[in-house]
Amino acid sequence: MSLNSNIPSGPMAMKWSKHKQDSKLINPKNKRKFTVLVVGSGLAGASAAATLSELGYKVKCFCFQDSARRAHSIAAQGGINAAKNYQNDGDSVHRLFYDTVKGGDFRAREANVHRLAEVSVNIIDQCVAQGVPFAREYGGMLANRSFGGAQVSRTFYARGQTGQQLLLGAYSALNKEIAAGGVKMYPRTEMLDLVTVEGHAKGIVTRDLVTGKIESHAGDAVLLCTGGYAHRKGAFFANPCYTQIHPTCIPVSGDYQSKLTLMSESLRNDGRVWVPKKKEDCGKAPDQIPEADRDYYLERKYPSFGNLAPRDISSRAAKEACDDGRGVGPGGRGVYLDFAEAIQQFGAKTIAERYGNLFDMYERITGESAYKRPMRIYPAVHYTMGGLWVDYNLMSNLPGLHVLGEANFSDHGANRLGASALMQGLADGYFVIPTTIANYLVGQKPGSITTEHPEFKKAVENCTAQTKKFLNINGKRSVDSFHRELGLLVWDKCGMARTREGLTEAIKRIPELREEFWQNVKVPGSGDFTNPELEKAGRVADFMEFAELLCLDARHREESCGGHFRSEYQYPDGEAKRDDENFSYAAAWEYTGNLSQPILNKEPLTFEEVHLAVRSYK
Repeated sequence: MSLNSNIPSGPMAMKWSKHKQDSKLINPKNKRKFTVLVVGSGLAGASAAATLSELGYKVKCFCFQDSARRAHSIAAQGGINAAKNYQNDGDSVHRLFYDTVKGGDFRAREANVHRLAEVSVNIIDQCVAQGVPFAREYGGMLANRSFGGAQVSRTFYARGQTGQQLLLGAYSALNKEIAAGGVKMYPRTEMLDLVTVEGHAKGIVTRDLVTGKIESHAGDAVLLCTGGYAHRKGAFFANPCYTQIHPTCIPVSGDYQSKLTLMSESLRNDGRVWVPKKKEDCGKAPDQIPEADRDYYLERKYPSFGNLAPRDISSRAAKEACDDGRGVGPGGRGVYLDFAEAIQQFGAKTIAERYGNLFDMYERITGESAYKRPMRIYPAVHYTMGGLWVDYNLMSNLPGLHVLGEANFSDHGANRLGASALMQGLADGYFVIPTTIANYLVGQKPGSITTEHPEFKKAVENCTAQTKKFLNINGKRSVDSFHRELGLLVWDKCGMARTREGLTEAIKRIPELREEFWQNVKVPGSGDFTNPELEKAGRVADFMEFAELLCLDARHREESCGGHFRSEYQYPDGEAKRDDENFSYAAAWEYTGNLSQPILNKEPLTFEEVHLAVRSYK
């Protein structure tokens, strides 16, 4: 299938302005006739729901949590990027655009990235106006710090709680519209399926997580701001193999852990990453290892960026040091993040003001004070750059289905730079979708499809049957046991380093595990009330399908780029080796009914402003 990205013509710096000028308009009175369904209430969902309601659209917003303010955007800690150049250090829209394209290893769509950089400056003004308590310098000006992959300070932050504070700002805007009657909120609600009518997205099926009731909702357009539920309904999944490994997580301490705890990348502003030079020193206390016997490997390998090298590069460097037998802590799976120099230079009070809640969290988990001894960190899975394919209007190949924030694929290529997820979520919700959604809605008759349509009844019946199927299997293995086995398999075969042999093994094993899941999983309880095990079963069933697509995509992409590192394709110094001649495209996978045989659709990536080059941070 030919993919039309709908990128506007003209110079890169003028594309978004031209597109806004050329986009369709709907008069205020007619906007009130349209209903938009927004799935998710994180930064993308909350900002989109609030803004569309302010424009006059009728909005229904659905969230999994008991309150929109508990959406997972609160987990983002370190900051949000914007090309304000408040530090007068040479930043600009173009530099943020270039850093993002380069950081993604030249596998992102240029036009979308430039728009993101342009809009970034508006986001900060919007959030300050909402009262978001960004950190400020002594004189009252907004403060900035640096993040990975940049040589300027463009990251705005609220201590180590930036995501939470930004979400509270979006939540306040959302609450205003709820009170005004423009948004109807559905908390504790899980989306089970997308409803399509004649190929257009016209509704969703949900389950009330308190009562268990399964029902449908109709709308003139659907905004997916969470997950990738629509793939089996025909939405193309783009670049699933682009997964991000975050280098700054608390190391594993036992098999009981399902995942690691993320520590903010912002810590690498002041923390220095090192391991012992000598393997025999790994068992010593860090203060017993003299400076001359420490290997500050990021500063050594990447002197221009040092400890703020991008996440994919920093993660592989940590793994390399540990594989060399120089890792620290239990199992040798850790490296030090040392704040001694920063504390000596700035004082413990200043470091506490910058990272206090992060240091507290680290001490609660490990029992160690990062003020007194170095943190121990190790890479862990963090983020997916891949997602549903969208065009410049943020609409998927399914007409009417728009995909915002992390759920789409378009802005970060093969590796996202730190502090850019919050930027994308708010850019899409506050500034992009309010302009572009009219390009679809103007061709629709508002309210023409209701839940009485046969497709809605069919979708509800299918979801009800699926729920009963989970409950009736009554096998002998828990959902968690399948989740753990699948997670370990994918981490081992499709994690920081991948090989064709390992991926082939995973592709063979995953369908076998999936078959066993559907025959032997045990989901206790019923579907008539709150049942966390039933919710988990639905997620793990999705993972069983996504994992195979992830590995298929990783095997097909015979190159290394960003977070996708194929061990067969690397330069002598261990850096990722791209193949621009054969793989400079977005891989958009189409569901065929056979999970093992999806169809590959390609969107060629063209570069007008940024010239393809070997990515270097040395």
